[in-house]
Amino acid sequence: MNLLKQQRVIAEEHYDARVFVEGVAGTGKTTAGIERVKGLLKAGVPAGRILILVPQPTLGLQWRGALRRARTAGSSSVRVATLSGIATELLDLYLPLVAADLGFENPLEPPHDLSLELVQYYMRRYLAPFIEQHQLFNSVHASPYRLYTQIVDNLNKAALVGFPHTELGERLKAAWGGADEQKRIYDDAQACANEFRELCRQRNLMDYSLQMAIFMDHLLPRKEVFNHLTRQYQHILVDNIEEDSPALHDVLARWLPVVKSALLIYDEEGGHRRFLGADPATAYALKDLCDVHAQLDRQRIMSAAVAAFQAEFARTLNRPAPDADPETVRDKLREAYELPETLRYLPQMLDWVASETHQLIHEEGVPPNEIVLLSAFLPDALRHLLETRLDAQGVPHRALRPSRALRDEPATRTLLTLARLAHPHWELNQPRPTSHEVISALMASLGALDVVRARLLVAHVYDPRQGQLKPFDAVPSDAQERITYTVGQRYQTLYEWLRDYQAEPPLPLDVFLSRLFGEVLSQPQFGFHRSLDAAHITANLIDSAREFRQVVARIDPELDLPAEYVRSVLDGVIANQYVDVPTRKPEAAVLIAPAHAFLMNNFAVDYQFWLDIGSSGWGQRLYQPLTQPYILNRHWPQGRVWTDDDEFNAGRHELYTLISGLLRRCRKRVYLGYNQLSEQGTEQRGALLMTIHQMLRRVQREGATYDRAD
Repeated sequence: MNLLKQQRVIAEEHYDARVFVEGVAGTGKTTAGIERVKGLLKAGVPAGRILILVPQPTLGLQWRGALRRARTAGSSSVRVATLSGIATELLDLYLPLVAADLGFENPLEPPHDLSLELVQYYMRRYLAPFIEQHQLFNSVHASPYRLYTQIVDNLNKAALVGFPHTELGERLKAAWGGADEQKRIYDDAQACANEFRELCRQRNLMDYSLQMAIFMDHLLPRKEVFNHLTRQYQHILVDNIEEDSPALHDVLARWLPVVKSALLIYDEEGGHRRFLGADPATAYALKDLCDVHAQLDRQRIMSAAVAAFQAEFARTLNRPAPDADPETVRDKLREAYELPETLRYLPQMLDWVASETHQLIHEEGVPPNEIVLLSAFLPDALRHLLETRLDAQGVPHRALRPSRALRDEPATRTLLTLARLAHPHWELNQPRPTSHEVISALMASLGALDVVRARLLVAHVYDPRQGQLKPFDAVPSDAQERITYTVGQRYQTLYEWLRDYQAEPPLPLDVFLSRLFGEVLSQPQFGFHRSLDAAHITANLIDSAREFRQVVARIDPELDLPAEYVRSVLDGVIANQYVDVPTRKPEAAVLIAPAHAFLMNNFAVDYQFWLDIGSSGWGQRLYQPLTQPYILNRHWPQGRVWTDDDEFNAGRHELYTLISGLLRRCRKRVYLGYNQLSEQGTEQRGALLMTIHQMLRRVQREGATYDRAD
């Protein structure tokens, strides 16, 4: 690989030292780290002695892919892991040493590890009655599962930042300067955190927060555990340490003095995972423990035009930026962005986005995977409006929406409606699938079926009182002609598959879904054929159902597991984070995603579309009534009240890091999707729009002054 001089120093030297490398995104830090791993292997270091740590699994795919493609012996055997993965491994080995002291009622039995989905399931089963009994959160208007995930987030923060979970409520209340009602909400959240932690001890459950608390407070301080870790891995590389938690930084502070070599990679403008506990300050403090300090400062992604846009955006927000000739900046900026002529309404802006995307792909030959469409948030309505327009323009697309309820995905609703039709014996405490649900499922699964014909079909083949489908022969001949025999043939194939399935003993739900997808829905002319979104959602749903079956069967074997799982999904459980669409980067589709979700997957594209730049969501912290990431932080002085000035400054900082992060992952051009009026009909004046206007006015003014002086 053609490395720059600074990268070669990192990759080829100091194999017996601790190296701290810093630089902004796109300067080749990870590339140098990958080459360093190859160099260590060539120098004779066994692959089993090298460990690469990343903040989340998706960020490890770049390392795994590069090492898998490398021709260096042993490169594909190097472990890429998260701190959670390391903690899980050591808990499996050493938990019996401390289990009796932790209050578990069955200390000799291995605990049941819970994913986020399973944590919500057990919260619904056991916390929901507790909340109802004590009348908690009466003034909070949010779905139960949104409340559960915020309680989980609080517990995680306590474990990762390093304070007892019993202090959560007091820390949050001490920083609140408003009405007392919010303090009561924090008290309610504390009561639920305490109750859930006690539930885990009683039922031998292990969620992420308890796992990390036990690992940090009880296992890692033990000499035999720490020695096991340090003997196994003697060369460590840590990527994006600014996106990781103080817990990892504490582990590294103990580990660095005893390793044979280390490379710590720090993104100077990172910290995008702050809402998940990331702490750039504790990460940067590790620099003092390193022998060699290096900085990479040559951008290898942004074009000169995009770099000028980034620099001027930084200067507008009073951030450091390189000096530049005003006339040159003005010329470069014209190449960096596209801004539509005056558009008043959101649908007009989306029409423009779809048209420009079509032109890039079909007229300029841009690969679809080199285009991303980004919004501050991605609600269902915006996604539907955008996808409809992209479909009309013949633009292939895929969506990424983490922290989203499984039931909100159309593919999920289709699969579960068909599953309910195939299992009429399930007791779900709700009516059988409605006619509307069956209409939606058939439209999605049969392909090329509009709502008028779908309604006509369902009116003749489905009785919602019985919950059973009928064959296509049940449709009168005149209605069959209107529906078309082609659609009727596909419907009959699906009907016969479900009928034949019901004649056999029922399968586990994940097996049923896998067969339904593979044998029917993914076949040519059916709705999921060549649909990347549907394929990935189906794969995630199958993984989710399989994990539910395997874990809950050990805890509560008497339950009707498929029915329990379907009930949980229909109630609104928030999905786990799956390693799928954005990081595998299939060639054939444009990515639609929230801006932060795109950043978290850390890859660059040629073109970015920023949707609705006038929205106040850009750079604004998502309001969560039960938690506050800036307060549940090591650096917030306990007792200090969070003020409006703090909120404003935090918003400015978030806006800068978000936009700079996006620009540093854009090679050629940004399309600024602007509509004058919001969906509510009010004039748009969000922080991003105001900053861009201020930037462009200043550049024009400085350029004009330069011209007159010349």
